Amino acid sequence: MSAYDVIIIGSGPGGYVTAIRSAQLGFKTAIVEREHLGGICLNWGCIPTKALLRSAEIYHYMQHAKDYGLKIEGKIGFEAADVVKRSRGVSARLNGGIGYLMKKNKVDVIWGEAKLTKPGEIIVADSKKAPMLPQNPIPKGTQGAGTYTARHIIVATGARPRVLPGLEPDGKLIWTYFEAMVPPAIPKSLIVMGSGAIGIEFASFYRTMGAEVTVVEVLGQVMPVEDAEVSAIARKAFEKQGMKILTSTKVTKVEKGKDSVTAHVEDDKGNKQTITAERMISAVGVVGNIENLGLEALGVKSERGCVVIDGYGRTNVPGVYAIGDVAGPPMLAHKAEHEGVICIEHIKGLPVHAMDKNKIPGCTYCHPQVASVGLTEARAKEAGREIRVGRFSFAANGKAIALGEDNGLIKTIFDKKTGELLGAHMVGAEVTELIQGFVVAMNLETTEEDLMHTIFPHPTLSEMMKESVLDAYGRVLNA
Repeated sequence: MSAYDVIIIGSGPGGYVTAIRSAQLGFKTAIVEREHLGGICLNWGCIPTKALLRSAEIYHYMQHAKDYGLKIEGKIGFEAADVVKRSRGVSARLNGGIGYLMKKNKVDVIWGEAKLTKPGEIIVADSKKAPMLPQNPIPKGTQGAGTYTARHIIVATGARPRVLPGLEPDGKLIWTYFEAMVPPAIPKSLIVMGSGAIGIEFASFYRTMGAEVTVVEVLGQVMPVEDAEVSAIARKAFEKQGMKILTSTKVTKVEKGKDSVTAHVEDDKGNKQTITAERMISAVGVVGNIENLGLEALGVKSERGCVVIDGYGRTNVPGVYAIGDVAGPPMLAHKAEHEGVICIEHIKGLPVHAMDKNKIPGCTYCHPQVASVGLTEARAKEAGREIRVGRFSFAANGKAIALGEDNGLIKTIFDKKTGELLGAHMVGAEVTELIQGFVVAMNLETTEEDLMHTIFPHPTLSEMMKESVLDAYGRVLNA
């Protein structure tokens, strides 16, 4: 039996960052992993999808070289296998880096599948999963099956694709994001069920690579969590690219052919149609990995497939904590990381604040990109806030025009009485890099006056952030 101060189950972004911070705080720390260091985000989510989308972005620019005064001789094209190979290589490089960080910070890696037997104790069994990725060996010093104890056990086991009854993925005709990330070839046609971040990113990738794409969304707008105005701009851009989008529509049945799939869909007015495509991606969300961990036997409370925690990661069972996707939405890597730091610093007794989920940014890396933080206009009104709304178009920004990316919008929402920044919503080039400026502003409780008297560099896309603030107060300068 090996004793630790802290054991973390799962080595995704939340798990491995928490392990590092735990070691920094002087705790004897171990992390348990059953499959691959870095979790879904690094190996099958955030990172490899961005690598795929980067390839699609370069291909898009190659197709539009003439728009930039450039000429490409001969026919342009791609090899799907090479695009996938690059994506997997990016993941492999970072996967190896996590092993290095564990060794550097003296965090023991325990290889296997963990189960809590009682507060403060886990049993680790040999993993039924393949040992990490084949191109990355298990780090030196890795331990295996056995019994381990710790005063504090943090569950960070992440999530997996949600499966709808009757629409189960089969890995061949109906894909989850796992299969969509490593296609043997780009299908000529594709149905994407769900228009959240995962669905829209894959829809954007495959459409850019030449597939005929139809997106089916059960709710009334594409990208349902986003501000309605931003969603409408994004939808218009997607449709201009040739993407077909059906909102307020659900897939009721799927029929599989030899090398095709036919989806029966019905809208909210009862209209029905069938759509046939070579492949279908099921992107209807994710559910927490809470099974087979011994949580239920310990009496750890869960709701809707996720562990219930307070603002510091504590469950209802002393000594047992949960962070990241397994602890509920928003299911984002950066939320998991920060949640883990809050959790371990609270365990240490440091003066930390509970997480404010209203200040967690969301980013979708489609084309055009979408990013947001805080309240949408509709939710601000629903909350009874009197608001001021500012807008600034990419079409009026010099840098955006020079980039050839003049389609987009920056939208800001302020409390009319106090000047508090309630929300910011963006669609357009590189907005996933811009949004953090507003996140910092909200975290510092910045008012409109602070933002209006901040000097933004010229020429940059960031200037639009200030112009949007100015517009909310009738002081816009360049529109």
